Amino acid sequence: MNGSNRFTFLVGGEAGHGVKRAGTVAAELFAESGRYTFEYDDYQSLIRGGHNFSVVTSSVKPVFSQYLHADVVVALDARSYRLHHDHVAKSGLLVYNSDVVKDADSGAIGLPLSTLAKGYTLPGLRLGVGSVAVLMAACGFGRDETAELIRKKYPHDADNNVAYGLSVYDVALPAVGSRYVLAKGKAPATMLTGNEAIGLGAYAGGLDMYFAYPMTPASSILHFLAAHAKDFGIAVVHPESEIAVMNMAIGAASAGAHVVVGSSGGGFALMEEAMSLAGMAEVPLLCALSSRPGPSTGVPTYTGQADLSFALNQGHGEFPRIVASPGTVEEAYYLSAELMELAWAYQVPAIVLTEKHLSESRMTVDLSGKLSDVAEPVMDKGRDEYHRYAETPDGVSPLRFFPSSKLIKWTSYEHDELGISTEDAGQIVRMQDKRLRKARSLEKAIRGMKTVKHFGSGGPVIVTYGSTVMSVLEALSSGDIEAEVLQIVYLAPFPVWEFASLSGRDVIVVEQSSTAQLAALLQRETDVTVRSTVTQYDGRPFDPEELAVRLKEVVAHG
Repeated sequence: MNGSNRFTFLVGGEAGHGVKRAGTVAAELFAESGRYTFEYDDYQSLIRGGHNFSVVTSSVKPVFSQYLHADVVVALDARSYRLHHDHVAKSGLLVYNSDVVKDADSGAIGLPLSTLAKGYTLPGLRLGVGSVAVLMAACGFGRDETAELIRKKYPHDADNNVAYGLSVYDVALPAVGSRYVLAKGKAPATMLTGNEAIGLGAYAGGLDMYFAYPMTPASSILHFLAAHAKDFGIAVVHPESEIAVMNMAIGAASAGAHVVVGSSGGGFALMEEAMSLAGMAEVPLLCALSSRPGPSTGVPTYTGQADLSFALNQGHGEFPRIVASPGTVEEAYYLSAELMELAWAYQVPAIVLTEKHLSESRMTVDLSGKLSDVAEPVMDKGRDEYHRYAETPDGVSPLRFFPSSKLIKWTSYEHDELGISTEDAGQIVRMQDKRLRKARSLEKAIRGMKTVKHFGSGGPVIVTYGSTVMSVLEALSSGDIEAEVLQIVYLAPFPVWEFASLSGRDVIVVEQSSTAQLAALLQRETDVTVRSTVTQYDGRPFDPEELAVRLKEVVAHG
């Protein structure tokens, strides 16, 4: 534990050991003590077996990422012991299940976690409860406090959970010795995942209907909104395929519903033709694209940023769209609401681009801030006939919805102002110019928004985006590195004006793609020179301590 009272807990085991739940309980314990908290879950695409681990970092100061080297590591199976043996921080504590690990080092502490679970139903699933009991003992919590926490956090079969947890606590306490004291802080107690924040932000932006076919790591948006559909007064629809998802969403939007669709890269690829339909028909909708390593099925439960170019170029032909990426869970809420409103104000498809590291990680958030003010959609005030694609100075045509005595025509074909299909050369140019004017109007509108965020001053300039922002900020703190960080929030329209002061300067780009897609975009759109890139593309998020070492090496080789 360092001077900021930073503390990390890691628990590993098989799928079915209750690892993820144990991580969540630990995170909530820290957050409810007023500590800034970040929880990251690592799991394989398996229902049973494999290897899962949850790592939770908390501090009295803001924390933006998990640390892989933990103060307390609990290994529930032999594989976890092998994999995390070297992830114990200096002066840290390694506790293992002595029933399955027989060749442990002398410095580690073995507890008979499986033996103590025998006699209870679902003994394997209770092992996660045991890891929480070990954490409570290590952090100096009393026996009654441990029983109260387990009863509250594991209400199903609570009596047996408490009994098992206390049996582990009783054998753990003499061995672990209450060696950590966690200071209380003043952080907000609310914790959300990035996907929950996206769902809440979309709701704050006026969400009426959510359409999705499950695809990790976007699936939990569907689960979250479905669980709260009655509370929010929204419709949540699970169609038979991603193609149906996008087409149904476009149909609902054309009738006036504020819609969101969610998927990962593979599912979003199936939506491509409909994305072009949204561009031609000028359909306002928000797409949540949560990336995972690809191509094809890729690595379903891991993270990456290789879908950047895909998102920027999704759909055939040319049409305006918005692509923006939140850097933190908290920002995911505000940005999703903003994108929903922009999509409707300018009648364009918008993409909130994220990745598993942000989508499924949980952190403390404060959602008491003010949402952005975005212009209201322009509505048709009535005329002899409704011109769905009326030419206007800013390219935005007034909207009208059913019921109406006038014909309302949304179309996938090139069209005239009424929406009637046309192949006339002059009319084709007029409509394309109209959409180009809308693109310019949209760019003008976002100039007043936080399209790029700045952190720090002095030292080298680091450019990044998405969840990698959290890793970079935590690496600078961990490594005591002075740098100026530029987080690109809006990737399309690209905010070239934000980089005018950096013209001719060298920058370092940090991202999670093997071909450095952000660096290529930056050099294409601006006059900056990318001096170095720091990339990682193994499906795992950056570890702040390891990233700090890499950044120092890059700076040193200036």
